[in-house]
Amino acid sequence: MYDKNNIFAKILRGEISSNKVYEDKFILAFHDINPQTKIHVLVIPKGPYIDLNDFSSNAKIEEIDGFIRGLGKVAKILNIEETGYRYLVNNGKNGGQEVPHMHFHIFGGEKLGKMISK
Repeated sequence: MYDKNNIFAKILRGEISSNKVYEDKFILAFHDINPQTKIHVLVIPKGPYIDLNDFSSNAKIEEIDGFIRGLGKVAKILNIEETGYRYLVNNGKNGGQEVPHMHFHIFGGEKLGKMISK
């Protein structure tokens, strides 16, 4: 069940401020408060989706299309299209998801290392 009091839900309602990069009717993109790379932005859908499984199973086609297109718009706004960047989605407890609202991380602005170090 979706937790309406998670931090991203509060950001969407304007109860907590964020350093917004982009917003439209489908997504909100904002700078991470604890950046892991030079550029670290979070992109969240405006709908109440717990994780990627929930989003891919229950979102309307327009929401999925709007989210994917929004990811590209954010990369363009951040001026990282040419130099490269990484999307990361943590899904579920074992996947490292900390906030129960589906979100993508966009990392860029520098050379990124391996995806998983051993």
